Amino acid sequence: MQDFLSSFGENEWLRAVGGVLILTLLAWATNFVVRRVFLGLVRRLASKTQSTWDDRIIERRVFHQMANVAPAFVTYAGIAWALGVGTDALADGAAVEATEWEALMLAGATLVRRVSLAWVVVALTTAVGGFLNALNDIYAETYAEAGNRPIKGYLQVVSLFLYVTAGVVVISILADRSPVVFLSGLGALTAVLMLVFRDTILSLVASVQIMSNDMIRIGDWVEMPQAHADGDVIDIALHTVKIQNWDKTISAIPTHKFISESFKNWRGMSESGGRRIKRAIHLNLNSIHFLSEEEVAQLSRFEFLHEYLRTKRKDLEVANARQVPGDDIIPDPRRLTNVGTFRAYVLHYLRNHPTIHQGMTLLVRQLQPGPQGLPLEIYCFSNDTDWGNFEGLQADIFDHLIASLPDFGLQAFQEPSGSDLKTLSAYVN
Repeated sequence: MQDFLSSFGENEWLRAVGGVLILTLLAWATNFVVRRVFLGLVRRLASKTQSTWDDRIIERRVFHQMANVAPAFVTYAGIAWALGVGTDALADGAAVEATEWEALMLAGATLVRRVSLAWVVVALTTAVGGFLNALNDIYAETYAEAGNRPIKGYLQVVSLFLYVTAGVVVISILADRSPVVFLSGLGALTAVLMLVFRDTILSLVASVQIMSNDMIRIGDWVEMPQAHADGDVIDIALHTVKIQNWDKTISAIPTHKFISESFKNWRGMSESGGRRIKRAIHLNLNSIHFLSEEEVAQLSRFEFLHEYLRTKRKDLEVANARQVPGDDIIPDPRRLTNVGTFRAYVLHYLRNHPTIHQGMTLLVRQLQPGPQGLPLEIYCFSNDTDWGNFEGLQADIFDHLIASLPDFGLQAFQEPSGSDLKTLSAYVN
């Protein structure tokens, strides 16, 4: 090869151009062989294994980034030969009694070697970054608790530190200075770095607190009204938490917001096995009255009310028998009301409903009467936490209860609508 270069004669420019062309071809050939042979062999070996961790590493192009090191090493090792510069001169950094041409070639070779080393650092750093991403994929596939305790945020911190370190090393290589020189100057830039990386530092602290306290997990239903987010957590990273809202939009919320601001996590509801039903039926106050004997006899035919009415009538007979009427005393007998009987019916109905969780709070209570009538609130829990099933169950319960109101002589309250006013106007006229 040296004889080939000497064939250019005394023309130093032609010799340098020829050497650079040959070195370029060698670097290209090395890159071609490494990618075709080395990467092809790695793919074939990975395809024959039963594990999936090697597939994740290949998908993250770890070996592809490592392959970029080979042509850089060839360039680093061959540039002195290509430009006709002695290795001793490169080691000393300057040639003794060098001509102008030799000094130029020496400077060029030194620059190319520095760029080659910097390229090696960048390629290896990118490969390590891909390996960290592959490690996160492997962890998510291998461990069942990955959804509860993701490591993506921690790996991103390592990646950030890695890239910052690589950046300092690359600059030091190009400037031919020790990395310590640049690191010592960072002390004066601490305030600037704190300002630039403020969100990163806050997110790092928040990520540690979120993971250690198990505040959110991937798959949790999280509601944060101030961020207009209401949906499932699909990703927890160092800087952001991604939530897919119920309208299929995606909200990206800074991680530190989950420490500094309030939010609601519905995981407790899902894990408890019960979902709360809290809804009221507003009863028309004009429809509330004491039950007559005929009404009591009719309601006694209901399975849920037969034993209740029999027991209540005995209790009322005993209580009323204690009253002694006089000439000037009007007896005040205790009587059954339709709203009290309906409340007992609702309570018995819920206690015997197959989809109501009987181990949790179950109440049927009256709230304070108001302009919209008497609210009769149902407070209980379903034993199915699925949203669709829960809404269907809740609708079925209130369909039945509202339709049962006429049997008790009750009416649901609703504000007058256009048809009501039209009927009233026709009646008045």
